[in-house]
Amino acid sequence: DVQLQASGGGLVQAGGSLRLSCAVSGDNLDDYAIGWFRQAPGKEREGISCITSRVGSRYYADSVKGRFTISDDNAKNTVYLQMNSLKPEDTAVYYCAADKIGLCFGPVVVGDFGSWGQGTQVTVSS
Repeated sequence: DVQLQASGGGLVQAGGSLRLSCAVSGDNLDDYAIGWFRQAPGKEREGISCITSRVGSRYYADSVKGRFTISDDNAKNTVYLQMNSLKPEDTAVYYCAADKIGLCFGPVVVGDFGSWGQGTQVTVSS
């Protein structure tokens, strides 16, 4: 079964940047939609971005549009999330997940993703 591992989180000041990585193993990245999610303490898990390499589609939630960029490297079987202009409200645990049939044409829904990696903590200070 496909496995995912998120990494790259850390502590950064407001306005700074961070790049997260999602390493995919057990299957080809091209066969999946890969989504990025985040969850702050006491809050619901929020879908923020998605990519489907096969059709070249990308989706961003309004909360991150214009600041975050999702990309993929099929040779490395890895998806990245470049986060710029970070705000304190971006503080959360960030997760990546895989959807076998997703196309990333619309909002990223938690229930559509069946395989999840462990999260990586992102903390943005002011």
